[in-house]
Amino acid sequence: MATLKERLHQKIKDWRPRTARLVKEFGNVKLDEITIEQCIGGMRDIKGLVTDISYLDPQEGIRFRGMLIPEVLQNLPKVPGGQMPYVEGLFYLLLTGDIPTEDEVSELHEEFRKRCAVPQYVWDILAAMPKDSHPMVMFSTAVLSMQRESVFAKAYEKGLPKTDYWDPTYEDALNCVAKLPGIAAHIYRLKYHGGKFIASDPKLDFGGDFAHMMGVPKPYDDVSRLYFILHSDHESGNVSAHSGHLVASALSDMYYSLSAMLDGLAGPLHGLANQEVLRWVQSVMTKMGGKVPTEDEMKKFVNETLDGGQVVPGFGHAVLRKTDPRYTAQREFSLKYLPEDILFKYADLLYKVVPPILLARGKAKNPWPNVDAQSGVIQWHYGVREYDFYTVLFGVGRALGVSANIIWDRGLGYALERPKSLTTEMLEAVAAKAKPAAQPTV
Repeated sequence: MATLKERLHQKIKDWRPRTARLVKEFGNVKLDEITIEQCIGGMRDIKGLVTDISYLDPQEGIRFRGMLIPEVLQNLPKVPGGQMPYVEGLFYLLLTGDIPTEDEVSELHEEFRKRCAVPQYVWDILAAMPKDSHPMVMFSTAVLSMQRESVFAKAYEKGLPKTDYWDPTYEDALNCVAKLPGIAAHIYRLKYHGGKFIASDPKLDFGGDFAHMMGVPKPYDDVSRLYFILHSDHESGNVSAHSGHLVASALSDMYYSLSAMLDGLAGPLHGLANQEVLRWVQSVMTKMGGKVPTEDEMKKFVNETLDGGQVVPGFGHAVLRKTDPRYTAQREFSLKYLPEDILFKYADLLYKVVPPILLARGKAKNPWPNVDAQSGVIQWHYGVREYDFYTVLFGVGRALGVSANIIWDRGLGYALERPKSLTTEMLEAVAAKAKPAAQPTV
């Protein structure tokens, strides 16, 4: 049986001619046109990146290697005694596009176990940081501090053919990703549990061992597996994935790149959204006296919120035009394991009443809930109630997709990313030659 690395190497070699042919024979073919609004507005929807790891379809949601979330959860090997697949199996799928066998998952699990020991200096650095340091600062710092371990950096310094860049990058990815659950759980226990750490259990899988080191009992192991899988990748254009890709395009190693990914994820317009939604739902519950309202009462509250110029967080998405399948997967988990949880009842009631209200007002391209509308509720239910830590959980999952993308970027020899900027004066010159857009009538 070919190892994961051998199979990945063969897939990379088979893929390279496809990329080379596209550039050589069709390099001048136009994909899209860019508007001034896109240029000023964060390059939204500009087709300028390539990834085969995942694709975000506006109607279907995220596809991991062509598979929808329900298909991924159904087809990946399940952890014995659990409801959710191995995270290791998802990582195998992201790297190769293949559903792994039980033996292949076990092989990857053993690879992670061999690489999961965190250097003592990382613990020393975390212990020396100010007590009020944000968990994401601690997480990013821990990852960056391990750059001295980079296999790629050492190999590049000695001289390495470009076609072999992917190999030490693969080694860095497995070395780093294997350590992330331990680092994340260590930060949690250090900040919120007085430094009472729980040692890793080598018999447990990636998600199960994380839950064990966190000190949260079953079924939080399945929560962790589901959370890491759902948050693993989201195309290359979102801030966290793009940050990792951008830094890696300079041939910075995996540690620099994943640290940058975490820094991008930490922003309130990206990874912090789940805690903002939970905080808002709790404020709604407080305003309603802690009781579960009727649908009419919730409709009244939502309309008053919108009339006051405020938004209902957790609804809408930049790309999706249907309910986020990641939301649906978590809702189904909640219906099974925490149907009587009052926060879930509020979130589920909002799911029923908010979309029709937004549709009736005509103010939302996508009035449906996104992944953040549900994820914080589950964490809160199982006792992980430290808002600031939620983005760390997100970061562990997102590292799976970002590292898989970077390995393939190196395997296919993608170039340094360097878009061209224009001045405002240049935009005004273009605008002066164009017909102004029609203004809406009042």
